[in-house]
Amino acid sequence: MPKPINVRVTTIDSELEFAIQASTIGKQLFDQVVRTIGLRETWFFGLQYVDSEGLTTWLKMGKKVMAQDVRKETPLLFKFRAKFYPEDVAEELVQTITQRLFYLQVKEAILTEEVYCPPETSVLLASYAIQAKYGDYNPDVHRKGFLGKERLVPQRVEDQHRMTRDQWEERVTNWYSEHRGMLREDAMLEYLKITQDLEMYGVNYFDIRNKKGTPLWLGIDALGINIYEYNDRLSPKIGFPWSEIRNISFSDKKFVIKPIDKKSPDFIFMATRLRINKRILALCMGNHELYMRRRKPDTIEVQQMKAQAREEKAYRHAERAHLAREKNARSEADKARNDLEERLKQFETEAQRAMQALAIAEAQAKELEVKVEQAQTEAKMRESMRAEAELARVEAEKANERMRANVSASAEEKAAMARQTKAAEAKAAEMADAVAKKDLETKALQQQLLDAKKQQAASAQALMSATSMPDMRTESGDTSSGFDMAGGSVGASADLMRSEEGRTTQMDKSKKMKQALLSLGAELDRAKDAGKMTQLDILHRQNMAAGLDKFKTLRTIRSGNTKSRITDFEKL
Repeated sequence: MPKPINVRVTTIDSELEFAIQASTIGKQLFDQVVRTIGLRETWFFGLQYVDSEGLTTWLKMGKKVMAQDVRKETPLLFKFRAKFYPEDVAEELVQTITQRLFYLQVKEAILTEEVYCPPETSVLLASYAIQAKYGDYNPDVHRKGFLGKERLVPQRVEDQHRMTRDQWEERVTNWYSEHRGMLREDAMLEYLKITQDLEMYGVNYFDIRNKKGTPLWLGIDALGINIYEYNDRLSPKIGFPWSEIRNISFSDKKFVIKPIDKKSPDFIFMATRLRINKRILALCMGNHELYMRRRKPDTIEVQQMKAQAREEKAYRHAERAHLAREKNARSEADKARNDLEERLKQFETEAQRAMQALAIAEAQAKELEVKVEQAQTEAKMRESMRAEAELARVEAEKANERMRANVSASAEEKAAMARQTKAAEAKAAEMADAVAKKDLETKALQQQLLDAKKQQAASAQALMSATSMPDMRTESGDTSSGFDMAGGSVGASADLMRSEEGRTTQMDKSKKMKQALLSLGAELDRAKDAGKMTQLDILHRQNMAAGLDKFKTLRTIRSGNTKSRITDFEKL
């Protein structure tokens, strides 16, 4: 039995190991990979390898793996990557795994500067990347420094600005906090919707020459073939949509493209090597096929995938809405519990105060009752003494009367009797005053006792109020969260071939986002070191000043008929 050959396939975020036979063809290995990762939108992807000359090459599906120029090492090394890019990620990328693979690959291209991205757009993209990784912003969790190990923006952008790591993190976090409520999958899709408007997104560049021998760049992407001047890979000068191309072929290093318009001459250029022409041809054929497919009704397979994707998205949104309701309910319950605990603390404090006030009032009442009893006892004693004094006074008057009646009594006896009578009257008057005074004191004590009892009653009532059970009811409301379910779209008819020329960028669709980006761009410009600007930075600024973007440029470079554009190409 033939010995199996070990193969290692690296996706953008994982490594897979396989064993193949010498007779295994590229399609069989590719099918093993897509089955393993659960991918159905296979037409965008391919397997890359480095050939014996060090060039990155795509594995041919219909040819044996071992018959291709793969480096004979153990294990054989391949990369699973997107080979063709969609025109509209929101419409064409159906499966979540497809969106994720594209997101990771495009993100890597941005950060490694394979695709040029302006500084302010880099910050916005970083905020969506953080949303995709961490979910909703939470200031209690996502504190200063939590992005310390994250690659936020391209190194070129960091080097061009006099800003600290904390300042970059602050600007990214400001955008990130505004994405609250966005699903991670939606954040990835938003990232792709912005990057697909970048001029270098999805473009494969090849070094070519025209008949004059002028060095140029050939750019191949989902929309067609573009020609770039050698010092500017950002802004194409001439463009040909796939709908204008009838036939593509090459002979040795000479590449021939025949237009649909038979009056137009062939579009001819020279590549630097034969292998490059083979790769150009493969990319042209694949992109042309997908371009035409997009302008026809979806196949049954794609319709089924889109229906399934809608159901899954609806389920995710429903689940998120349910979790949000539960979270709100828990938050309301926690708030109600905290309010109740606070009310209970107030209740305990008020009850303690009331009990202390009641105890003081009871003590004062008891003390006053004792004083009243003493005053009443003293009043009785004073009354008894007053009665005795009164009786003595009466007796003295009677004695005085007898003395006057007895004419024979001596003057001394009369004087003594008169003194006794005055003393008795004085004592009686004194006792009367003392009794009156004590009566006033007793009445005052009785009033104080009455006031004290009233205070005691008030304290008891306050205690009863404080110790009565507080109202535990809390207001509650059921909030429902709605969500929109994405609908499928019917494919455009074949006569609407160049619909891409009417597109606008994602920034133009959102005035708020565009204004915010312009504001951030102006802020970053103040911290920019102009001496570190690259050629692409300068070209981007010139395009911005001229009011150009990817699709405006596309409309310009496709103006005129095919023949005139081929003539312009030859003049370059």
